[in-house]
Amino acid sequence: LTLLGVDIGCVSEKRKELYLEKQKKLTELREVLQVKLQITPHELIKKGIEIKMDGQKRSGYDLLRFPHISFLDLQSIWPELIDFVDSETQEQIEIEARYAGYVERQKADIAIFRKDQTLQIPENLDYSKIGGLSNEMIAKFVEYKPKTLDAAGRIAGVTPAALVALLRYVKKPSKTKKQG
Repeated sequence: LTLLGVDIGCVSEKRKELYLEKQKKLTELREVLQVKLQITPHELIKKGIEIKMDGQKRSGYDLLRFPHISFLDLQSIWPELIDFVDSETQEQIEIEARYAGYVERQKADIAIFRKDQTLQIPENLDYSKIGGLSNEMIAKFVEYKPKTLDAAGRIAGVTPAALVALLRYVKKPSKTKKQG
C-alpha cells in the first residue's frame, strides 16, 4: 500500500525512502538465497541439518520452505549471511519462503478460474458428490443453482476453494463422475 500512497501523495518522502530501502534489501537477499547459495543433501547432513537424501541441490530460499529450517540454520551453513541483513528482513524472507508454495498454487487456481469463468454448470448437478465442499457450500449452490462458474463465484460466502472444487468436478470426464 505504500506505493499506492506515494502515487496519491499521502506518503512522506522519508517513509518512501524507508520503504524503497527495505524493498532493496529484500530483493538483494532473495537474489543471494535463490541464486548464489546452493547446497546438496549430502552437504546439509554434514552440517547437521536433516533432509531427504534425494540428490536434489537446493537453494537457501528453498531450504526456508522446510518447517525445521530457519534463517539461523542458513547462517550456520553460510556464515556470510550473519551480517548481510537485519533481523526484520530475515524474518520477512523466512515467512515469504514458507508460504511461497501456497501462493504459487493459489495463483495457478486463479488463472484456471479466470480461464473457465463461463464454464456451464449442469442444472441437475449433485453438489454433494463434489469432494471438498462443506455442507454450507453445498447448501448455497443448491439454493442459488448457478448456471456458470462466474455466477457461482458471485454467491455471497462462496470460498475460492469451493469454486476450484466445483470447477475441477464439472471439468472431469463424465465417466469419472459416474464412478465417484
